[in-house]
Amino acid sequence: MRYGIIGNCAYSALLRDGAVEWLCWPRFDSSFVFGALLDREQGGSFRIEMPDARRVEQAYVDNTNVLRTTFCGEHGSFELLDFAPRFWQHERSFRPTALYRILRPLEGEPLVRVVCTPRGDYGRRQASTWVGSHHIEYRGLDAPLRLTTNLPLTWVQEGTPFVLSGPRHLALTHGQPLESPLEETAERFLTRTIEHWRDWIKQTRIPRDYQREVIRSALVLKLHQFEDTGAIIASSTTSLPEFRGSGRCWDYRYCWLRDAYFSLHAFERLGHFAEMEGFLGWLRNIVHRFGDGRLQPLYAVNGAADVREEVLEHLAGFEGERPVRIGNQAHEHIQNDVYGEMILAISRLLLDSRFVGVDGRDGIVALVARLLAQLEARLEEPDAGLWELRGSRQLHSFSLLAHWAGATRAAEIGAVCGDPVLTARAHAAAARAKEILETRCFDPRRGVFTQHAGAGHLDAAMLLALHFGMLDRKDPRAHTHVRAIQAQLQVDRLVRRYDVADDFGEQGATFTVCSFWLVEALAILGETDEARALFEFLLARHNGLGLYSEDIVPGTFELTGNFPQTYSHVGLINAAFRLSRPWD
Repeated sequence: MRYGIIGNCAYSALLRDGAVEWLCWPRFDSSFVFGALLDREQGGSFRIEMPDARRVEQAYVDNTNVLRTTFCGEHGSFELLDFAPRFWQHERSFRPTALYRILRPLEGEPLVRVVCTPRGDYGRRQASTWVGSHHIEYRGLDAPLRLTTNLPLTWVQEGTPFVLSGPRHLALTHGQPLESPLEETAERFLTRTIEHWRDWIKQTRIPRDYQREVIRSALVLKLHQFEDTGAIIASSTTSLPEFRGSGRCWDYRYCWLRDAYFSLHAFERLGHFAEMEGFLGWLRNIVHRFGDGRLQPLYAVNGAADVREEVLEHLAGFEGERPVRIGNQAHEHIQNDVYGEMILAISRLLLDSRFVGVDGRDGIVALVARLLAQLEARLEEPDAGLWELRGSRQLHSFSLLAHWAGATRAAEIGAVCGDPVLTARAHAAAARAKEILETRCFDPRRGVFTQHAGAGHLDAAMLLALHFGMLDRKDPRAHTHVRAIQAQLQVDRLVRRYDVADDFGEQGATFTVCSFWLVEALAILGETDEARALFEFLLARHNGLGLYSEDIVPGTFELTGNFPQTYSHVGLINAAFRLSRPWD
């Protein structure tokens, strides 16, 4: 999984060795424009290559989302800088649907080839081209694309190698063409984009240890918020298989409420709150649009509820792994943990004095009350659980844990806001959730909370009982609970989600964030040396650019699943803060 990600909070792209192999325009959940990631014949790509390359290296410009690729070959070397412009302009964030690529020779007379083959409708439409004096326009897609460049257009159209004798610039725009001077605009945008990301990092709280890893994870998380609405997607990709031959190929380009909570919690730790306010605006619209009914586990970034799942039979899939899916059937699921997590997600806006002047404070309190009402109504209702089991419903322990955590926080909100009715209701809901957990989901023989009521098997998600604070290090059950999960679910030092067959058979990969959850749980228990050893083992599993996918295969340690995965980077951030030495 040797891809780097760039983006500007309006779109993102995955690149490998100078090739843009995944880019969806104009939104995260739009059809791809370049989709070689899923089909090298029909997907299209935007490649900058060195025909005689001996070495190609990728790295980020420090503390930015600007990707630098260096090519070294027989005749010389050059660098390629890829970025999505993002900076503040006219008191607003400037984030155009545009990709900029800058070529700079480093030594000798390096040979370069440029090939641009955009596609529409998930590869079913090829573009026709119209050539201007300094641009190529691609027509017949969802919107016109224009490639403006100071390269000879004939070489680009024909894919002819050429000698790079000086800096060259390429700007690919969606819908609206570039109408300002190319070279000056590209260089200015690059400078301002680098400055923007570095300024954002300067405002980021980081631990004393593991700083580079946390900074990269923070930058990855930021790229996954669709700033226009505030929604936070789970991943930038679709249909990268959890492990080879599994058929577990899902579309993660949507906002899962649960995943969004964990991302917002990480942003809190990092000292960033604008993301929380943006998400609240999106959530308010979701709740008001659908009244007092059930919340879905996920929605599109524009708040649409219908993200029906479809199989694209015409695409070959990632390295031949099929099916390729768009949409996600999980939007039909009952996943009741979302109510507690949404209370947690927005609670800081009511409990943190820095938000005393936040707009619509009374409306936020009313929203908490509505979420609590849903939590109360569904507290004992079986559901599909956070792992989205399609074939069964159970009273899942993690859902009860989320009920407890959300209701506990709602009680705090009621106390702060002077609402004794809300406080009393929330205390009662929290007590009931805890009672069910302790009487119906706890195995006293092994000292562990099981996956669901009446079950014997275990679930890594229940490691979060320590993260949420239901168990602390003084509780003897915390130690037996963590050790039982570790003994049952850890393999090759990595942690599986669960160990029973599901709708698609046995698991062949470990879920990356689960291993980080174990690190955090061990740190809370005071097992610092063991936690740090496991954490540093996990840090060595990144893809070479500090990025993590959804899954890691035991034995080979291959990164699999959708990429990069926000869950994985949230887990890294939380574990790093738990383990790090204090600054003082």
